[in-house]
Parts: sequence; structure tokens; C-alpha cells
Amino acid sequence: MIELWIEPSGEAPELARAEAVAASEALGGRASTATRDGLIAIELPEPGLIDALAARIALARRCLVEVRGDPSAVRRLEEEGESRASAAIRRLGRSPGASDESVRDAGRRYVAGGGTIDLEHPDRRYWLARGPDGADTLYREVAAVDRADSAARRMPLLPFQRPVSLPPRLARAAANLARIRPGDRVVDPFLGTGALLAEAALLGARAYGIDRDPTMVRGALRNFAHLGVEAARFAEGDASEVDLDGVEGPFDALLTDPPYGRSSSTDGATAEEVVARVVPRWADRVRPGGRVVVIAPEGAPSLPAPWVARVAIAVRVHRSLTREFRAYERAGDVHENVR
Repeated sequence: MIELWIEPSGEAPELARAEAVAASEALGGRASTATRDGLIAIELPEPGLIDALAARIALARRCLVEVRGDPSAVRRLEEEGESRASAAIRRLGRSPGASDESVRDAGRRYVAGGGTIDLEHPDRRYWLARGPDGADTLYREVAAVDRADSAARRMPLLPFQRPVSLPPRLARAAANLARIRPGDRVVDPFLGTGALLAEAALLGARAYGIDRDPTMVRGALRNFAHLGVEAARFAEGDASEVDLDGVEGPFDALLTDPPYGRSSSTDGATAEEVVARVVPRWADRVRPGGRVVVIAPEGAPSLPAPWVARVAIAVRVHRSLTREFRAYERAGDVHENVR
């Protein structure tokens, strides 16, 4: 296992940590027992998976490995400079132009070792982080998170738009909580604009969705086409009654942002009553070991056994709207009832 440190973006810190751990688990990794202020520690089976992790996660800025050796981080940079590669050296958590004598000293040491400094297009990027004891830890950046990619999927930039839709970074975090792997079958019984399922599809999932509003189904398909992903099957109808004809076997995950408290009803039922009918119905079709991720108001009912709660994190998703990101795992033999 290789130990990796992730610098979170500062958005929803608890959710960022849960996302990083779940995404690493989807790649065969795990949470690390190591702790360090401000950074998330995980372990991956091999270095070749680092780029895949950086491409998955949304609530982060970069992946780092610790440069070990001489007790002094600055002295270690002299050894690193022997590579004769160009480098940028900065301090975590500070703006690029911030003054820091220790960073300048680190740069001088790197040059003394034979390297060069290039702040714009370096071959390598190093980061210093000061611990509680006042000593610096040295990290080398091994992958950066492409935050512009998720920004390009914001609702105002999509062909089909609605005023309330989950921001793409939060939608990706939710998809990661489901530990989605390529080829997984993922269902959303409250499809909406398709924001959640689109993130699952971008992770390689086969996406199945249902919505009682035909305009939403058509709009979600437009958004999928715009993003270059395919829908396995989208259906129109009340998800408490309709089925996905021809879809056999279990799903690997259920991923949904139900319409709690919104002006949505079926046959006179409230949105809350509809959700109470729909989510358990489709959760029953998720395989043992699979996950259900629901974005719900605080205080909303939890899923009963055989579902085990793994994550429950409150996050502000729109101005004054707070929702709880909940991840459940189905207990049972993971070899039962699999496709």
C-alpha cells in the first residue's frame, strides 16, 4: 500500500473526508490510520491508481506523498534538487504570493542541490506544511484535481436547467460515497435533471432513472448527451409503482436526491410520503454489499435493516438549504444475488 495525503478544497470538510475514503475504497484502497492537520490520509494498493483517484474526487485540490529522509524538510530539498528537475515550492494553505522565509530557504537549498526554480511550469511541485511542533513536513505533489472540469458541469452551462439542482462537486461526492466502479448498475428513482446519475455515469456506471415528469426525463437525456455519457434506461412514471421493463437482476447502488418539502405529490400524497414509499422499494433491489446514498433533510427516517448507516453528514447545498448526505451499506453475503 502507498500512503497518500489529500489536500481538501475547504468545501464541506467532513464530506470531503468521507468522499476521499469511499473513492479510495472503490479503487481497492482504504482509509489510513495516519492523521495530520488539514490533510486527509488514505492508502492505495499501487502508485498507478493515484491519477484515477485524482480524476474521481471533487472536494479536493491535490494528492501528495511525503518526502522522507533528513529530519529537516529544507535539507531534504537539497537532495531532491539532485534530480536537476525544475520545481515550484510553496506552503500549503497560503496564497502563492505570500511571504515565507522558510519557503525561500527551501528554494535556495533545492538550487544548491542542482535543481532550478520555475513557479509557472515546473517539472515538480513541492509543498511545505508546518506541524503543531513548528517543524515543516515536505510533500511532493503527485496529482492535481481538475476543478475546472466539474465547474464546466454547473447547471447554468447545461442545455436543460432547473433553479434547484445539486452542484456538480456535491453530486460527484455523493456518487463517490456509493463507491461506484465501472460497469456498476446505479438507479435514481427521482431523476430530476440527471445531475446525480450523470456523475455516476462519468465514473463508468450504467445509469437507470425514473421521473414522473416527462419533461425532466427528456431534459436529463439532453444533459447526458451534452456531457457525452449514455443512459442505460430512463423511464417516465411514479417510481412507487412503475418498473424498468426488461431490467433483470440487482443494482449495485441507489443514488438519489428526493424532493423532500418541494411541491411534488402523487395522488394527493405529500413528497415525504412518496419518498417513504419509493426509496425502500428500490433499495430492496440493491445487492448485498451495495450502497444506497440519499440526500435528505436532517431528521428524515433512516433505512431499517438490512441497511447499515455508514455516513450521515449535514451540508449546505444551496444558500439556506441544508441536507444530510447519507450512505447505507446492505448487510449480507456479498456473493449472494449478484449479477
